[in-house]
Amino acid sequence: MKAILALCALLSLAAAPAIAAPETPADQFFARLTALCGKTLTGQVVAGDAADEPFRKAKLVMTVASCDAREIRIPFHVGEDRSRTWIITRLEGGGLRLKHDHRHPDGVEDELSRYGGDTVEPGSADLQRFPVDAESKAMFTRLDRAVSNTNVWSLGLTDQAFTYELSRPGRLFRVSFDLDKGARP
Repeated sequence: MKAILALCALLSLAAAPAIAAPETPADQFFARLTALCGKTLTGQVVAGDAADEPFRKAKLVMTVASCDAREIRIPFHVGEDRSRTWIITRLEGGGLRLKHDHRHPDGVEDELSRYGGDTVEPGSADLQRFPVDAESKAMFTRLDRAVSNTNVWSLGLTDQAFTYELSRPGRLFRVSFDLDKGARP
């Protein structure tokens, strides 16, 4: 009788639906960003220095252009300069990766391209931070841009805005894209 009860208990457990693993903050952020797929947003510099004057004068436009379960691509246009794309990738360990793809007008990849980093902290559904990775540090050093070896990029997403930020000692650059204004498919 005990064997029959044990067998029934095992069978009922086997028939029960699997409990889904809880989503990580990175998963939540990625899902929220994916929900913007197809949207184009205009932005403005909200923190920067004199080196950012060209960004302040230009029309800043981002488009959440392509999204799949693993990767989101966001072209970022600064006036007529369409050379930049942010690539956010889901990592197997549960984090995210941010890379910057820079292209020449003819589509050829710039020598300063594919730099960025991976999240090392959980972050939140609203904010993910990407410290510079070793591959990027090596590239920055090789290209005489070692000042960038302490870069940390952040992507923020609230109900009101998407933000892109670059920070390092002595440097802060942030662009905010208003989700209420200018969001168009």
